[in-house]
Amino acid sequence: MSEKLQHRFLLRNMLCDSSLKLIRLILANHSIEVVKGRLGDITVAYDPSVISIEAISKILSDEGFHEITDREKQFVEEIKRVVVDLVHHSTFNAMVRNSDFLVSRFDKSYSYLSTLFSRHEHITLEKYIILQRIEKVKELIQHGELSLSEIAYSMGYSSVQYLSTQFKQITGYSVTAYKLLPEKERRGAGSG
Repeated sequence: MSEKLQHRFLLRNMLCDSSLKLIRLILANHSIEVVKGRLGDITVAYDPSVISIEAISKILSDEGFHEITDREKQFVEEIKRVVVDLVHHSTFNAMVRNSDFLVSRFDKSYSYLSTLFSRHEHITLEKYIILQRIEKVKELIQHGELSLSEIAYSMGYSSVQYLSTQFKQITGYSVTAYKLLPEKERRGAGSG
């Protein structure tokens, strides 16, 4: 057994904590250790006499986690990670506009970020942010701990009416109809 080497993978489609858990499990089955991991970015330790980087990349790719080598695409994935983190994992600050946050985070104009994002994702950055916000709203509705008014405020909507209108546009359901769906149907409602 030779000395273990490390390799960093920047991955597409790895946008939630369960993806990281799945990757750790899959790679552990091949005696590959994830020494560092965050959404879209893992560093692995592996024995090159047992498995190659190409084989590891294929294992990840077969599970839908494709390695990103293009610098622009890497940057777009970083934008997506920051949006997901902002909307889902931080205390959402309704007073800070998403565009202002992204401009300050990347030190680039919103126009540049948006153009780059649209070129690679075939969706506008604004639409991506809206989709993430609606996913978070769905999650908060499912938890049932906050009123719709509290959800609207915490997610930066100017009114319950604006949230309700956007929710229906994205999911196809009114908030009331969504709440009445069986849990299994709610998970897939409006996704994709």
